[in-house]
Amino acid sequence: MPQSKSAQKQVRITAKRRLRNRSVQSQTKTNITKAERLIFSGELETAREAVLAAISSLDKAAEKGIIHPNNAARRKSRLMKKLNEAQASSSAEPAPEESAETEQTEQSEQNK
Repeated sequence: MPQSKSAQKQVRITAKRRLRNRSVQSQTKTNITKAERLIFSGELETAREAVLAAISSLDKAAEKGIIHPNNAARRKSRLMKKLNEAQASSSAEPAPEESAETEQTEQSEQNK
């Protein structure tokens, strides 16, 4: 237990700050988790919106001093990397209809 009055006051202040910061940290983690789930499930349109919300919450937490700005930047970078990889892999796989059409055109060109 703190002995001096100033140390007791500091304990009270720290407890208030911890309670205030906890909700922001929780919301930030929730937004990141939602975004990652949407990315891995393949719902890229809704994932893009969720990533923007997660980035916004990370920026707010860094601005308020709840997390370090470099921590926020690292998390945003990793989240964007996951989203970009998911988008690249979804666009790299041609649709089955498109591949069938390209095979037909290639065969018709070869027959000419």
